[in-house]
This record gives sequence, structure tokens and C-alpha cells, in this order.
Amino acid sequence: MESNFETKQERAVLVGLNADCFSKEQTATDETLEELEALLETAGGFCTAKILQNRHAPDSHSFIGTGKAEEIRMLIEATESTMAIFDNDLSPSQIRALSDILGVTVLDRSALILDIFAQRAKTKEGRLQVELAQYKYLLPKLSGMGTSLSRQGGGIGTRGPGETQLETDRRHIRSRINRLEEELRQVRQVRAVQRERRQKNSVPVVAIVGYTNAGKSTLLNQLTGAGIPANNRLFDTLDTTSRLLAVSDNLDVVLSDTVGFIAKLPHHLVEAFRATLEELEYADLLLHVIDSSDPNREAHIAVVNKLIGQLAKPDTPVLRCYNKADLVPAEEIPVGEDIVAISAAQGRGMDALLAAIEKALNRRLHHVTLLMPYSMGGQVEVLHDNAQVLRVDYTPEGIEVETICDEILYGRLRQYEKE
Repeated sequence: MESNFETKQERAVLVGLNADCFSKEQTATDETLEELEALLETAGGFCTAKILQNRHAPDSHSFIGTGKAEEIRMLIEATESTMAIFDNDLSPSQIRALSDILGVTVLDRSALILDIFAQRAKTKEGRLQVELAQYKYLLPKLSGMGTSLSRQGGGIGTRGPGETQLETDRRHIRSRINRLEEELRQVRQVRAVQRERRQKNSVPVVAIVGYTNAGKSTLLNQLTGAGIPANNRLFDTLDTTSRLLAVSDNLDVVLSDTVGFIAKLPHHLVEAFRATLEELEYADLLLHVIDSSDPNREAHIAVVNKLIGQLAKPDTPVLRCYNKADLVPAEEIPVGEDIVAISAAQGRGMDALLAAIEKALNRRLHHVTLLMPYSMGGQVEVLHDNAQVLRVDYTPEGIEVETICDEILYGRLRQYEKE
């Protein structure tokens, strides 16, 4: 479904509920409403007002209470707004009730994020993942949403699957979900083959992670000249981009950019994008890019750390890159072994970052020269298959091999290390 942003910009009142009974992830705050406004701008809309309602518990019918809903309806009329977007997740009955009271389209945070994903996904894989996430989001909401899914035309919340068809044929949705999941399984198989090839060539994988808009794509461009659009917009990268990076004369790595993390990321969205985010599971090193100038820096670091814990393999080393370091006083950036201060946009700190990457990876790798007897010739093939072989010389004393190998291979062959 095409957007008509070219002719009409959506004007939205943003609403959040801060309820005593909500968990930290469920509740809305001034900070999460500001982030919602940034998401709305990324989607192409304009915020006319922000309302934060405090209650002991959500209203079972209208979520925020009839009185507050009526107040927002008058605000919508006064500001000529075209929709209301809630910072919390809403049930189908709440969406229907609020749409009836407010007289405009009502979306929740998940729907807005999915809309941005629909705009940003460019590759076939990315579009498959977005479509799967949208179907999974819409399916449980079809019952009881009345005609709200049958809106035609463009605008925020209308991209992606054709809603009228969704409403009339749920079996079609379920079968489509099954087909999409099968296509994504095939994508994973292709990735697994590519990953095995990389592992045979002993090329370490370094995944760039971070809160959305922290500067990950800018860093990838700076290091590799990848030419990825790096704009000041949330969720600007939705498709994993991988590039080969020469860290030093002795070390090449595959550098992968990933979709930005965000607070209150819908769980079904993480599931749908696991084919992209699974790069984390196989990474040898994670570069956690942090926006040094972010006023909510520590909270956003915590969000990323939590998702790393869910998606990366245990004990994967993490190198923290404090980006935009030129925008804050030096004393505001921590100092430590696995911390580097950089400015990706200005190219500052790149040499220090490359040195830190090599140091972090080499903690698990050994760069050695082995001198093995000719009777050990079969080990040369083993090294070619499982390590990075830099040089092989056949000398009168034996087979001399310069290699970068892991702890297991080194332990097996260390007795042949040349002094």
C-alpha cells in the first residue's frame, strides 16, 4: 500500500499512560514520549501535542479513562490532528473504544515501529521479516477491531499487508505466516553456509550493535567505505550489511551492521527479525556503539546489554565505543580496557578502535610460527581448514607454518612453536 506523505503529513497527538501497576517496560514517561516523537518524525509525521496520564491502573474500556479521552478529543480537534499514537501497547477493544471516542485513527507504539520498518526495509529478506512481523501483530487484533483495519489510503499505520483482505480471511494470514517463516528458514540456511565458509577461512565476525541512532552505520561507512545511508533517523538500518575490514596486516574481519535496539521493542518484532539479529549469536566480538551525548545514555546502554544477553552467545567479548565523543567533555567518557572514545562522523579514534579490535580478538587467538616434522604434514591441512594460515615454508628442518589459530589448535600444536 503506497504512502501519500507527499501530499499529506499526518499530525498526531502522542499519549502515554504511567500506571502504578505497570512494569518499567510497560509504562510511559516523559523520556519515552520524546522517543515516540522521534519515531513519529522518522515515520514522516508531526507531533502536535504530548499527553502523559498518571493513573493507578489502566481503564478497562478506554485505557486512559473517559474524562481524559474526551480532553484529548478536544485537543485533537483544536490542533487539527489526524491520529493519536499511544506509547503503550493497546488491546483490540481499547483501540476500538479510543477510535470511537477520539474520532481519529489510533495506533500504539508497536504499530508505529512496524510502520517505520515497512518504510526502511530494502532487501527481500528485510521485507519478508517486516511482513511477518506485521502479520503476527495484526492477527490477534483482528477480532473486535471493527472497521478500523479497513482504512484505505496512505499514511502512518497503513503500509504493508492489505488490511481489508486480512480482516476477511484469517486463514490466508496464517498460511502466509507459515510461508514467510519457511522462506526465512531458507534465508538462515543460506547464512549458515556463508558462515561456515567464513569460519573455514578463519575470518572473525565483528557485529556492530547499539541503541538506535547511536551512529552504527556512520562507523561502518567510516571503517569500510560501505556507502550505507547514514541519516539522523531512528531505525535507519534494517538490513544487515556485512563488509570485509582489514584491521591490520595480520587480521581481516567481517564487520556486520545490525538494526538498532530500542526500549520496549515488541517481542514479536525481535522474533521476526531473528534472522537478521542472529548475526549476534555467531559474532566473535561485539562493538557496542554508544551515543556519548545521549541524555539517556545509561538507560539505553542497559537496554542494549539486556538484548545482547538474550541474543549473543555467552561470554562474547564486547568493546564499548563511545561515539560522538567530540560533543561531550572528556571526563564524561569512562576509561577502561574495553572502552574506546571515537567520533565516527569525523573519523577520530579509528586507529585506536582498530587496535582495540585486534587486541580483543587476539586474546582468544594465537599468532605463532610452528616448525613441524614432515610426518605432521596432515596438520597443515587442518590449519588451512580451521585457522588463518599466513605462510608455509618447506625447509630442511621441517614444515614451517605461520598461523593465527584458536586456543584449542594452539594447545594441540604448541610443542612445535618456533622460538
